[in-house]
Amino acid sequence: MNSFGHLLRVTTFGESHGPAIGCVIDGCPPGLAISEDEFAQDLQRRATGRSRHTSQRHETDAVEILSGVYEGRTTGTPIALLVRNTDARSKDYGNIAAQFRPAHADYTYWQKYGHRDPRGGGRSSARETTMRVAAAVIAKKWLAERYGVTVRGHLSQLGEVLPDHALGAFDWNAVEDNPFFWPVAAQVPALESYMDALRKSGDSVGARVTVVADGVPAGWGEPVYGKLDGDLAAAMMSINAVKGVEIGDGFAAVAQKGSFHRDEMTREGFLSNHAGGILGGISSGQQVVCSVAFKPTSSLRLPGRGMNVLGEEVEVVTIGRHDPCVGIRATPICEAMMALVLMDQALRHRAQCGDVGEISPRIPGAIDTDPKR
Repeated sequence: MNSFGHLLRVTTFGESHGPAIGCVIDGCPPGLAISEDEFAQDLQRRATGRSRHTSQRHETDAVEILSGVYEGRTTGTPIALLVRNTDARSKDYGNIAAQFRPAHADYTYWQKYGHRDPRGGGRSSARETTMRVAAAVIAKKWLAERYGVTVRGHLSQLGEVLPDHALGAFDWNAVEDNPFFWPVAAQVPALESYMDALRKSGDSVGARVTVVADGVPAGWGEPVYGKLDGDLAAAMMSINAVKGVEIGDGFAAVAQKGSFHRDEMTREGFLSNHAGGILGGISSGQQVVCSVAFKPTSSLRLPGRGMNVLGEEVEVVTIGRHDPCVGIRATPICEAMMALVLMDQALRHRAQCGDVGEISPRIPGAIDTDPKR
């Protein structure tokens, strides 16, 4: 399927080297002010070519609003967005058009459809995520205006490198001031050197992105099917190259004692947030925290053993423009998926429980919210 969401439903279309990519957003309430210019910032944050550490494909990523907006406001009807591809270079894929790259979706697409578009990975390319980020510009704005919710993320691990808080405190301003979305500014030169050496070697590395949402009220999510954490996990796992998702402490909870993991409550607020702001599939009013693991890029210029469509063993070497670490520019993509899920859950909660009203007691969010997970 190429659609996700319930009351807010997003469908994306297009391939990496096709004439255009796009999306249709169905279910957005009417009256939200939006213009084409508002998409530029987040699309630029996601774009390739921002630094030497990502693919050097340079797309303009100019959004065209085709429907659903009149006189600068959403009408409540489907919103269609289009972005034209302007810098595809299909010739780079001529030598692997009939080959299956190890660790890539080439083989599985071939097995599923019996036919595939090999140019730039076709539909399996991260180019598709452009439209998720575009759709989320609308979701982020609606969440902020309607509920005061903000969604932001950062790179929390690059290969074996973790933020070193001995060199500086976690700083959200630093996140937006470097190409890695890294929270400790003093480490950025070392990351530059790390990636330069990696790129020179021809290899790739994985990464971890952490996304947090502040201001989410208690009550969003369903108790069984449609849990908030379940929807978040599914949304994050739908992103290219994602191999793991954690909510709150995630897999670290395995080694924790219950007396430590439980988020105790006081009148002043929760004393911790190991659960990541979700209890029983429903938001608790704390910061919602989600971490996402990205595998190393599979398109490498280092020779690797693969197969071709004739069943012959071949040596696969990928040339062209590829990310040595896809996680470097994945922060806006993870933010987008969280924002879209939260808006969908907000609309679903309003539809079912809008008449419930304010419930007491209302416990404030964590006293010491820690985004450095």
